[in-house]
Amino acid sequence: MMTDCLFCKIAAGEIPSAKVYEDEEILAFRDINPQAPVHILIIPKKHVASLAEVGEEDTALLGKIQVLTRKLAEQEGVAVSGFRIVSNSGPDSGQEVGHLHYHLMGGRDLMA
Repeated sequence: MMTDCLFCKIAAGEIPSAKVYEDEEILAFRDINPQAPVHILIIPKKHVASLAEVGEEDTALLGKIQVLTRKLAEQEGVAVSGFRIVSNSGPDSGQEVGHLHYHLMGGRDLMA
């Protein structure tokens, strides 16, 4: 855990969140500024700054996140109608928190 990382603090329970899933490796919670009716952030509890910093040792964790994404889309009722997964990597991409995270968004026409 990085002491100054917002998402590390959320994962450690130091900052409250609206959790929708949690296990030893992953936390998923509702975005506080949703851009769609369903907007969930999925983070590894292990601090990794972005996709640009993942290594071979993260392969299983990233696969687990992908499978969880499908399950959460089903749970939230957007698996059939469609959903989007976004992970910005680095400041030029618009990444605002320096901790790997995925946005699961759905619930309306996201292409509009």
